[in-house]
Amino acid sequence: MIEINGQSYALNDPLVMGVILATAVLLLVVVLLITSVRRAGRSQNAVEQVAMQFGRLNEDIQTLGVNQQQLAGNLQSVSDTQANAQVNMIQTMEKRLATVQQHMNDTLHTSALKSAQSLHEMQERMKESLHGSSEKTTQSLTQLQERLATIDKAQTNIEKLSGDVLGLQDILSNKQTRGAFGEIQLNDIVSKALTPEAYSFQATLSNGKRADCLIHLPNPPGPIVIDSKFPLEAYEALRNAETDEQAVVAARLMKSSIRTHIKAISEKYIIEGETADGALMFLPSEAVYAELHANFPEVVREGFDARVWIVSPTTCMATLNTMRAVLKDARMREQAGAIRKELGALFKDVERLGGRVENLDRHFSQASKDIEDIKISATKAGTRAKRLDAFDFEEISDASADVVKLNPKTGA
Repeated sequence: MIEINGQSYALNDPLVMGVILATAVLLLVVVLLITSVRRAGRSQNAVEQVAMQFGRLNEDIQTLGVNQQQLAGNLQSVSDTQANAQVNMIQTMEKRLATVQQHMNDTLHTSALKSAQSLHEMQERMKESLHGSSEKTTQSLTQLQERLATIDKAQTNIEKLSGDVLGLQDILSNKQTRGAFGEIQLNDIVSKALTPEAYSFQATLSNGKRADCLIHLPNPPGPIVIDSKFPLEAYEALRNAETDEQAVVAARLMKSSIRTHIKAISEKYIIEGETADGALMFLPSEAVYAELHANFPEVVREGFDARVWIVSPTTCMATLNTMRAVLKDARMREQAGAIRKELGALFKDVERLGGRVENLDRHFSQASKDIEDIKISATKAGTRAKRLDAFDFEEISDASADVVKLNPKTGA
């Protein structure tokens, strides 16, 4: 930068560079002139030429001064123009900056609103999600508690059942208690299938033997005995056999036990003239019954030959239902005479009812006829009343011959 008369000029300005270049040329010319003068030996011509050149140089300097003034004016104009342009540029930049700042503020405000709204929505969604998760967690915990309670209850039932199983094992391990168990089961089945007067428990027969249950069937076939037997030891030995030899021994024991029971029932509970010609052996276990029919059919046939029929809880219930039908039919036959007597009385009542209905119909017919006569008399009385109201005495005297005589019996 060059400062002249308080005015600053830039070195890269074209005018300044032109002035500097002109000054440098002028100095170069002066140096050349001085060199020429020295070479000429200070001759007069050289002096004159130098004087002329100095005159020209003076003119050039004056011209240069004028040009310098013009350059200064131009530089001032350029400076003013640049200052104005700079002011305009600054104002434009300020406006643009203000616009950009306003746009940025609006954008930031909009972004802040959107961010706040998004954050609020996110908070709401998180609240809903947390609330839903809390409800699901609570529900899951409730269901878990219910399931745990169910499991605890099931565990209690299992423990109770285990105790019952142990108790049942203790019962079945003793022959007397096992027999009582079979009798209780037989008692339950019979009491559900038959009426109380159709059976007796622990009935004593004429030979002094006591039957577990006696069904009072009519003759024929007569009362039939049901005896409860439970060959548990033989069955368990058969089921627990690990070798063929043990299985053979257990099967032999099973056959022997069943045959012994069949023989005892046949000898004790089949009494001619007192009981039926057969008896039932009740096995309180379906498994023992199935094993017997599956693997020991010859023993079952021996029971048929001895007129001892082996039944399980299921087949015993079916047999008792058949006996109930037989008992019902016997009671119907016993009441046949009373039914005939009641039917005769009912027939007489029906005949008596028919006669009374005929009498009632006859009375209704007579009453209907009397009502018709009353209607005729009422009609004629109404006609006379109308004529009296019109003072038509001639017609009344003419119609006197049509008077209906009242029947003393009916009142018409």
